[in-house]
Amino acid sequence: MNLQVIQGILIPFLGTALGASCVLFVKDGLHEQVQRGLSGFAAGVMVAASIWSLLVPAMEQSAGMGAWSFVPAVAGFWLGILFLLALDRGVPHLHLGSAEPEGPHTALARTTMMVLAVTLHNIPEGMAVGVVFAGWMSGQAGVTMAGAVALAVGIAIQNFPEGAIISMPLRAEGASRSRAFLMGLLSGVAEAVAAVLTLLVSGLVVPALPYLLSFAAGAMIYVVVEELIPEMSQGHHSNVGTLCFALGFTLMLALDVALG
Repeated sequence: MNLQVIQGILIPFLGTALGASCVLFVKDGLHEQVQRGLSGFAAGVMVAASIWSLLVPAMEQSAGMGAWSFVPAVAGFWLGILFLLALDRGVPHLHLGSAEPEGPHTALARTTMMVLAVTLHNIPEGMAVGVVFAGWMSGQAGVTMAGAVALAVGIAIQNFPEGAIISMPLRAEGASRSRAFLMGLLSGVAEAVAAVLTLLVSGLVVPALPYLLSFAAGAMIYVVVEELIPEMSQGHHSNVGTLCFALGFTLMLALDVALG
């Protein structure tokens, strides 16, 4: 694993760390409208990244299959959906703004379950970064270094509000500033670990890259539809979340085209 790849994998973690650090400086919690906007922005980035950084390269790499080049993308996409569904059912977690935890019954504290909820959707983001850098290293996935960095930067940008979304509510739940910051950091660590593990697996099984690219896309889309869209749409004035979704989507699209 070369230095460029290591630096690329750490870019999203930096975004999470900066976002989590908001809890050290901001006295009041995030306004409800701000939380909706941040969720919408994150959703927009993830949808755009799933399409242009993952699904399109997956189909391009399978072009030799002719009319059946969509098969790896569809199969991998569904595997990603089912993988996140299994995690969603098997791991106890609590979404922002929800009073009822999901997953199996547990005695875990609310703050711990909130961190687990964010960690669940950090996993597919880490996988996406890992598999794209693996595609660049293989030289066979139609992925450039600039394109891989564009994805890492895009996820880092959406990780900034995500870090704030986890650390600020934890502070509001009664956690100390240092503990809230640390828990926000830990959610980012899970993303980096997922990136490294995916990178290693992808490097061993290069022919599986189209499936792994679309797997990461399916996992991210599951998170968007199951978690982020409901969060950005709840309550009144949901147009804030919609506009921020469009902003995140177009920003990630611009990054992918400009740097890819």
